[in-house]
Amino acid sequence: MAKKEQANNPDNPEAEWFGYDRVSPEDKTDRVRGVFDSVASRYDVMNDLMSLGLHRAWKAKFVSRLRPRAGQKILDVAGGTGDISMRCALKTKGMADITVCDINPNMLAVGRDRAVDRGWLPEQIKWVTGNAEALPFPSRSFDTVCIAFGLRNVTRIDVALAEFARVLKPGGRFFCMEFSPGMPQGLKNIYDIYSFAIIPMLGEAVAKDRASYQYLAESIRQFPLQPVLAKRMEKAGFEHVGWENLMGGIVAIHEGWKL
Repeated sequence: MAKKEQANNPDNPEAEWFGYDRVSPEDKTDRVRGVFDSVASRYDVMNDLMSLGLHRAWKAKFVSRLRPRAGQKILDVAGGTGDISMRCALKTKGMADITVCDINPNMLAVGRDRAVDRGWLPEQIKWVTGNAEALPFPSRSFDTVCIAFGLRNVTRIDVALAEFARVLKPGGRFFCMEFSPGMPQGLKNIYDIYSFAIIPMLGEAVAKDRASYQYLAESIRQFPLQPVLAKRMEKAGFEHVGWENLMGGIVAIHEGWKL
């Protein structure tokens, strides 16, 4: 499938695109919310199937980069089903102050239930409905802000990046793990076939929703390349910005400091 031309707006160009469909920013936010309303109950099963279980290793690597410690305040944005937060809670033996913030109440409900089933109390992991572009937290509140496989679904990425910088304490760190279109051409050809043929088929068979998984495949191609996202992070106020590619660039971990 041919990728549509990106918008010319240098700020938040992704706000005009829902996958390959051109939309208004407001419509994009509503559509993304609808995607995760639809897939919430099967989201974790689909992650295992789509990544052949590799997302577990990627998330373990991500949390090792976060280096969560007892006493820290950690914000997990778009953390819906709680994978990253529960890993952080386990690493800190429940002694960190962890908040999951997600725009989608259905995803939060799934995550909250999973956390309770695993023995995590509400005071150990908090669950807050909120938009990454207008976080419901005071400035300079958190030691670490992270977002895993959620930034590409944000309507206005530059606005969200500025919000992440706002709520971080001086000396705090921001981490993002996301699928990326920036990979060698030979790997990209194979990945494109898998993304556009296999993933929507799995979505239809398991989640009964082919369209949502078609969007998720398209949204990866609309996400900025690693160097472009790094520059946008710097513009938002982060310093010492860098990234590490996993799986040849299929996934990348981005990080920056609020100094």
